Amino acid sequence: MSELHTPQAGDDHAEDDDVVSLLMRQHGDIRNLFDEVEAAQGEERRDAFRRLVRLLAVHETAEEEVVHPFARRGFPGGEQVVEERLAEERAAKETLAALDEMDTDDPEFMPRLLQLRKEVQEHARAEERYEFTHIRRSTDAANLSAMAKAIKAAEAMAPTRPHPGVESGAKNMALGPVAALMDRTKDAVRKAMGK
Repeated sequence: MSELHTPQAGDDHAEDDDVVSLLMRQHGDIRNLFDEVEAAQGEERRDAFRRLVRLLAVHETAEEEVVHPFARRGFPGGEQVVEERLAEERAAKETLAALDEMDTDDPEFMPRLLQLRKEVQEHARAEERYEFTHIRRSTDAANLSAMAKAIKAAEAMAPTRPHPGVESGAKNMALGPVAALMDRTKDAVRKAMGK
């Protein structure tokens, strides 16, 4: 197995003390992981895809629990901006859930992965343009830092796979569903935020 090129969420302990910087870096990590999944085969592709699923789950859940609530009340038009992002996230989650049920060697896997990549990249660009810039303008460094800390704490607590304790390769392929991972990540985010 090749060495891991892109860290799992939270593994690199970067000093992001601004929620927008943290999420922008994660967007870069997500792009890199898509590249890894596309370039790899067999077990390496399965491993890279697992890391991609985890990072997407942590990233989207953190946005839903930390960023979107702030955006809804933090700037004029925030409610509409969040509703549009949530619609994009739902579409991407549906594609991700379908992918998660497939073997990465399935001939349909790569076309669906490319569809997911397109959805995720369009969503990331919209977040950066319509949500992140307004967040940075609408609050102070202390609040940006507090949101970043909540996300980083959640990353550290988030499950690395939906069902811990499954060691066999055959069972690893059937770890899904994505929804279970997102639910457990949501619990971690809420715990990190003291909710």
